[in-house]
Amino acid sequence: MWDATFAALSPAARAALDAGDAAAAFDAMHAVLDDAWAEVARVLVPGGFACVNIGDATRTLGRRFALHPNHARVALGLQRAGLTLLPEVLWRKPTNAPTKFLGSGMLPAGAYITYEHEYVLVARKGGPRAFSRAERPRRAAGAYFWEERNQWFSDVWDKLPGAPQARGGGGRARTGAFPFELPFRLIQMYSLPGDTVLDPFAGTGTTLAAAAASGRSSVGVERDAALAPAVAAALAAAPAAGRARAAARWAAHLAFAAARAGSGRPLRHLHASGHPVMTRQESTLTLWAPAGVAAVGSTAWESTAAPVAPPPAPPEPAQPAAAKAAATTASTGG
Repeated sequence: MWDATFAALSPAARAALDAGDAAAAFDAMHAVLDDAWAEVARVLVPGGFACVNIGDATRTLGRRFALHPNHARVALGLQRAGLTLLPEVLWRKPTNAPTKFLGSGMLPAGAYITYEHEYVLVARKGGPRAFSRAERPRRAAGAYFWEERNQWFSDVWDKLPGAPQARGGGGRARTGAFPFELPFRLIQMYSLPGDTVLDPFAGTGTTLAAAAASGRSSVGVERDAALAPAVAAALAAAPAAGRARAAARWAAHLAFAAARAGSGRPLRHLHASGHPVMTRQESTLTLWAPAGVAAVGSTAWESTAAPVAPPPAPPEPAQPAAAKAAATTASTGG
């Protein structure tokens, strides 16, 4: 789907595609992307993260069917740009396809495995990020729930469906869009509220919307101007998406806490709202959403993030009258 784009950017890619030389086209296309990874490495803050969603490709070129390992080549490009590779995520996309192979059916040596996964590569600029005294409250407010950590930092994500592929700019039949939840998770995992998120391939604006919904600033770079209306629509939907996602996170957490309490293993710490949490680090956790998004130019928007109030905590259970009297006597020294 990206042949025309790469051919326009790289004479070498165009020549290789015209010649049906898959290996040369693969190298030329990734040479274009190497420039992007170098720029990402330049603008990242020390300790900042680069997360790249990339799928490998199977295609027939020059009458030969082959796999082209994009994720391995992008990982190499990130390394060459000076970034340090960290463990990646295997995103296994649910599918309703009735068949799990390509090729000739039940006869040996004539079918190929069907690809149902993509990768989220993770790389860091330098060593772990250092936090100043002034940044520590922001870091504490950006905490996630204990059970979210266990799910998000797993190396396999298998509950995220793919995103609808609406027609993109320039007559493209597909946009390469991913679901809102994918960048939303990564933004929670690797940035603080108030940080700036860069998307060097902004597309339809999903990452920009997820950043706004998370109380982060963002910058998107996109060469296809025809996608600007899609970006504007995504950002217009960000306030509602942020509020809905915050409400869903609280609802999931409270269900988790109730299940723990019901099994005789109640959570031992309290959030500032009075709700139980697993760890002390969650005590000032704050979920954010933009109060609104307004255009301030043809390709610029402004929003103000606001904390989303957690659900009211249940009242303390009433004490029997005798217990109240004893407590009063003890507190007054009688």
